[in-house]
Amino acid sequence: MASNWDSLDQAQRDAVDANVALYERVRPALKRVTRDVLLTLRDMLNDAEVTPLFVTGRTKTVESFREKISRTDDPLEPGGPRVLKFPDPFRTLNDMVGIRVITKLPAENAAVANIIKRQRQLFDCRGDREKDIGSIESGTYGYSSRHLILRTIQNETVKEYQHVFNPDMPANGSYFFECQIRTVFAHAWSEIEHDIRFKAEDPRAWTPHFDRQFTATAAMLETVESAFADLHERYEEVRGYWDLEGDGGMPLTPNRVRDVWRTLLPHVDRKVDDDWGWAAELLAAHGLTKTVELAGLLSANRITEVRKALDHRYSPGPDRLLDDLLLWQYGTEHIDLTAEAPDVVPHPRRDSLQRRLKQIERYRQTAL
Repeated sequence: MASNWDSLDQAQRDAVDANVALYERVRPALKRVTRDVLLTLRDMLNDAEVTPLFVTGRTKTVESFREKISRTDDPLEPGGPRVLKFPDPFRTLNDMVGIRVITKLPAENAAVANIIKRQRQLFDCRGDREKDIGSIESGTYGYSSRHLILRTIQNETVKEYQHVFNPDMPANGSYFFECQIRTVFAHAWSEIEHDIRFKAEDPRAWTPHFDRQFTATAAMLETVESAFADLHERYEEVRGYWDLEGDGGMPLTPNRVRDVWRTLLPHVDRKVDDDWGWAAELLAAHGLTKTVELAGLLSANRITEVRKALDHRYSPGPDRLLDDLLLWQYGTEHIDLTAEAPDVVPHPRRDSLQRRLKQIERYRQTAL
């Protein structure tokens, strides 16, 4: 495979060789810097409200360093020779030390970035960009990744590295490094893309179909991440229903009953109107006035048993299903509280509830 090195003239190769020799000498000290900032970030994020899947670090290999500083830019003058892109790599490269923070969901990228940027006594953030912003604005697809350029502050391990690099210069403990924050899905995508696009053994093996496939998978990745983000948001909302100090303690107004129902049972919705006053009245008849009590009533296992017991010929709407759930839970008490009085004629609701209660009782006997 052709490398950037192959295209250099002799003077450029001499300059690259000198920097590579220096890098080989200082790299052991730089690896200790990598370990230091990695452990610092791990400790910082272990105690945070958002815990990443994992945090890794690496010090650029000598081979990777050589290849990167062998890159060239267009000539300074028309017709002139190409020039080295990084003539002074130790001053301009920020990725010799690299940290990756891998999260579960896209929203966690911003949360992690904010946690790191708040630690101003340890790091000074000198750059912050979203890798996928360009793709969003151009209507194309790519993987999403948050890139921070951080500078250490009075770091003792950095001072040791600086002394190894040049013992005649005062060590200030300041060093720039890169921290990438991305989801596990974007991480997998980028690793595969990098292996094929940038580390392919033979560039002649490339085909435009690969570009098309990478674009398609990036689009699918965005859809999957969005689906998991929605799932997580719904989970957090449902979990809040069980918090009596929070959402769980909210009163069951008609609109609240509707919102809880549509969150827990979105597949069982009203087909005609949006009036949920009937539901609030049925629940209040049994003293059920808080969100947590409705969440407890709408147990998946209980709904399954009710469906089996009553063998519904048609999928019941919320009104019928809620009525059956309360009948399952409270039996004759539900009939006495919500049906016509026994001496009222006719009493179709009482008759219907009594018939359904007998079905429930027969089911419970056979299920024992």
